[in-house]
Amino acid sequence: MNKNNLPIYLSIAVVFGILIGNFFSKGSTTNFIGTNSSTEKKIKRLIDYIQTDYVDNVNTDDLLDGAITQILAKLDPHSVYIPKENLQLITENMQGNFVGIGVQFRMIGDSITVISPIKGGPSIKAGIKAGDRILIANKDTLFGKNLETAQIMKSLKGKPNTKVTLQVYRKTTDSIFNVNINRDKVNIKSVDIAYMLNDSIGYIKLNRFARNSYKEFKTSLMTLKKNGMTDLVLDLRGNGGGFIDIANSIVDEFLEDDKLIVFTKNNKGTINKSFASEKGNFEKGGLYVLIDENSASASEIVAGALQDNDKGIIIGRRSFGKGLVQQEMDLGDGSAVRLTTARYYTPTGRSIQKPYKKEEANENYNNDFDNRLKNGEFFTKDSIKTIDSLKYTTPKGKTVYGGGGIIPDYFIAVDTTTYIPTIFFRPLNNFAFNYVDTNRKKLENLTVKEFIKNFDNNSEVSSMFLKEIKNYKFSKKTKKQLKRNLKTLIARELFSDEGLYKVNQTDDKMLQKVFELEVK
Repeated sequence: MNKNNLPIYLSIAVVFGILIGNFFSKGSTTNFIGTNSSTEKKIKRLIDYIQTDYVDNVNTDDLLDGAITQILAKLDPHSVYIPKENLQLITENMQGNFVGIGVQFRMIGDSITVISPIKGGPSIKAGIKAGDRILIANKDTLFGKNLETAQIMKSLKGKPNTKVTLQVYRKTTDSIFNVNINRDKVNIKSVDIAYMLNDSIGYIKLNRFARNSYKEFKTSLMTLKKNGMTDLVLDLRGNGGGFIDIANSIVDEFLEDDKLIVFTKNNKGTINKSFASEKGNFEKGGLYVLIDENSASASEIVAGALQDNDKGIIIGRRSFGKGLVQQEMDLGDGSAVRLTTARYYTPTGRSIQKPYKKEEANENYNNDFDNRLKNGEFFTKDSIKTIDSLKYTTPKGKTVYGGGGIIPDYFIAVDTTTYIPTIFFRPLNNFAFNYVDTNRKKLENLTVKEFIKNFDNNSEVSSMFLKEIKNYKFSKKTKKQLKRNLKTLIARELFSDEGLYKVNQTDDKMLQKVFELEVK
């Protein structure tokens, strides 16, 4: 933002403040721009003045976007403005699907390289394979231009049943060929992986609470039950949340009929309660829920509902601390506001929203992770600050706390042995891809089990990598961790999420805690 435009920016912010203030006072949930009100006329007149008479050329759309963003930032940390250029991607992520060709890709050198075709998508049906380079889409040349992701997606996405002709280079056969693909709906998976950790313990990694998440979760749950699962590990680490009703449906699988899951309260004091129904399919099974500092919102609803109902065991670190409910509201021009309209509370009455100050720059809120690190909270449970006035008791007498996140039943510190300096991230990723890309024919018949058991037991591959980075300085501890990370990344390149999670499982401190508790 040009400093010379700051007075205009602030003026528009003030007018928008009046407008949004009127909107709040009426309690409306409809589009509030377009009512023939005095505030609408005022802002329209201001924009007209700027467009026709202001001394410099300014982009009034940018000014308006900035004004809205500034106003929402003064309400709470989670009321946000979504510009129209971002709304489609956010909507797709929350709906759990998009229309396109269905590949995961990244730029390798100057080429779009397929990391993996998405299961059930158009590309995998058309024969696209991991390692393929997409050179041209219809008449759009996509290599050698250092294109932004948005530009690439514009060529690959489109309307359902529209055709795109791809020119593809396949390294394994050193050939260039054309593939015709009909764009179609592609599922954005919510369940990264679901598999049996052993003969009785199942594992489901859920990465979001999108519209399709419950269906995916339920399918995974039933499959694991058929495979003999008696206890489930539900991994919500890094899950930033999503739809509250999806979270409720998932909790319903574990709780007995009529147990309270969550309740919300709006600015009028209206309370809405959600209860478990009779449809639960895992009410008798053992349950472990894994959370960390990045588990937020709907993840915390799940963890809080289970903890307050004395169902299962919560393992990990204190969760993010988001207890506010947002509603998305259309602004009429392709943009939207995601506005906080209620607070939610766990069954015992806890608000787990961490503190924030209205109408101030929330530096402490935004720097919460840094503050936790400085306070030692990532390393010892005793460093977690609790407030006696926010103490609650579950039906079986367990003490739980509100005031900022879900505190786990069993604390697991950050594993510092997995840390490697960021300077090694790119070399590791590049080597892993290039190794698999060069040896794809030799590796493609391996199973995950064979890979975990036998790959690089003689350290030949990791030694090749260490030679490539010989100019870097690193300790013996870092060297060991680099080897471990390299195996994980190569597994990911070969087997996607299945390889990533199954290789990491052997060193996962939270899963080790699950196995320890199972023995007791």
